[in-house]
Amino acid sequence: MAAGRSEAQEHPPENGFTPLEHPVPRLLPHIDGTVLPSLGGFGKHQKQLVVLTWIPALFIGFSQFSDYFLLAQPNGTCVQHLTNDSNWTAASPPPPVTVAGGAPALQLAGNGTEQGGYGAGSGGMLCACKELRLELQTGLSQNVVTKWNLVCDSAWKVHIAKFSLLVGSIFGYLVMGVMADWFGRHPVLILSVLFMLVFGLSVAFSVNVTMFSTLRFFEGFCLAGLALSLYVLRIELCLPAWRFSMTMVASFLMVAGQLLMPGVAALCRYWPNRDDWQVLQIVIISPFVLMLPYVWLFPESLRWLLATQHYRRSKIMMLRIAKKNQVNLSTEPNGVLIELEQELHKKPQPTCIVKMMSTRNLWKNIVVLCVNSLTGYGIHHCFARSMMDPEAQPTALCHADYYTMAGIAVATCLAVCPAVGLMGRRGGLLTFMIITALASLLQLGLLNLIGKYSLRHDTVLRDTLNRKFSVAFSIIGMFSSHAVSTLSIFFCAEITPTVIRGGGLGLVLASAGFGMLTAPIMELHNQKGYFLHHVIFACCTLLCIICLLLLPEPRGQPLPESLADGETFTRQTLLHPGEQHLLLAKTDGEYARVHDTPLHLTTTGGATVAAATALAAVPASYALATGGEVIGNHAIANGV
Repeated sequence: MAAGRSEAQEHPPENGFTPLEHPVPRLLPHIDGTVLPSLGGFGKHQKQLVVLTWIPALFIGFSQFSDYFLLAQPNGTCVQHLTNDSNWTAASPPPPVTVAGGAPALQLAGNGTEQGGYGAGSGGMLCACKELRLELQTGLSQNVVTKWNLVCDSAWKVHIAKFSLLVGSIFGYLVMGVMADWFGRHPVLILSVLFMLVFGLSVAFSVNVTMFSTLRFFEGFCLAGLALSLYVLRIELCLPAWRFSMTMVASFLMVAGQLLMPGVAALCRYWPNRDDWQVLQIVIISPFVLMLPYVWLFPESLRWLLATQHYRRSKIMMLRIAKKNQVNLSTEPNGVLIELEQELHKKPQPTCIVKMMSTRNLWKNIVVLCVNSLTGYGIHHCFARSMMDPEAQPTALCHADYYTMAGIAVATCLAVCPAVGLMGRRGGLLTFMIITALASLLQLGLLNLIGKYSLRHDTVLRDTLNRKFSVAFSIIGMFSSHAVSTLSIFFCAEITPTVIRGGGLGLVLASAGFGMLTAPIMELHNQKGYFLHHVIFACCTLLCIICLLLLPEPRGQPLPESLADGETFTRQTLLHPGEQHLLLAKTDGEYARVHDTPLHLTTTGGATVAAATALAAVPASYALATGGEVIGNHAIANGV
């Protein structure tokens, strides 16, 4: 008997059935459920670190919106033209400028490019001017465009300078995301701060536009690494109930930087003995010096250390966190520290984002969020372009338009908070995407129908009504598309496992950068193909609505730590919380025979085992002849 029992224990169970004994569940992989609560939960230490991630958000907002001032297109006024060409007329708005000789200044009477570009769109008329005066309306008295006369044949260099920051950010998100997963969040944060100071301050001392664009590329690269590492660290510090609120505070601070930027630019005009655009660049980069003490103040992410099996460093950090939160780990009932002691011999195992391709569900979720982020930022420019008055002077972005977009961003952040609290992450994202699609389709289709069928004879009323509808739909579309972009990024941070969270979030942020890149591309082509551009993104919104239904709902759920945890996120219903593990709901009578396994039969008692034996002894020919009635009677009699 004993020999038979030992022989049975040596061989694994047949047919893939697991034994009754289950291994003791590990505590370390359950960071939100066991590790962080044993260290005091979202305690004093975590709150202090979250505040440290908020402070740079204001400075990041300054840097992200600096292009609106450093590269703003000026008004061009011809003071003295070469010939008496018919394309030049006396200017009434703005007021005429008197030159030597008492003649009024002559200004271009033609249509330039959007944002005031002076290239082929203006027919070369302004380029025929002998003496040209450029004036800014964005707070600065001089910027990169006016300093190096980036007009006429050099106007394309302005768009290249705009590309440089965005393209640098795209590469930064991709590269720094992978580095954050491989080397840790803290090294990426510190390296980004150091090189941000080096390249950002060097931009202020550029001697030509080529040097300016090159340095802006590296500035955008470092800015991306800084923003990504702070975002990931903030998410990984929080328990599920605090993640969204802590992230939205940082979003409000970035919008505050956008709102304060015009005032900062206006103050730079009064700095003596230096071009004010250089002063502005120094002012928005210098505050990052305050982040140098983060080398000692900000530790590595405990969640990343545990997920990648850096158990020795994890032990030191857990003891430090417990001391700051005034928690005694020796009396901790879960035994997290005891289990950690047993795992100290294991070697670290970092993971690269490339391993995401070996998963079945995770890569699909990230691709869906990438498309959502790309669509949100791409169509946002379409709405912003539609909101501008086509009859207005095509000059630099005026303060009214700038503050309108900033106000829409504030309203979006205020609306996202209750929407997500009420409908969850997926429900809120789906709602805002539907609003974006409706605003886009109505703007593209309804306005044409009004002009074609309703008001064919009253052209003045038709144009006025079209203009009002266009502005209304543009504001709604900008509001909802901004919400889509914000929620897509946060959604990705929650469903991506810790071991590849940096790379996954970098993919979504890089997709957002591609969406923002469409704006300078359209300006470079003088808005040609703008309608087709809007139609393509409107179709993408419809595709996103369908794909969003496949995403899980991470609200209240612990963050996934490993690739296997990321695969456990399955689609949930919109109205009822909880995972939808099975596609069909089963009753007690359905699929009963599916569970009649040897393991199941041993737990139902001796009668069930005897019934199973009898069933197995029934000849197959007899079963076929009786149509299975005997088998059914045996099963019913024994309760199988």
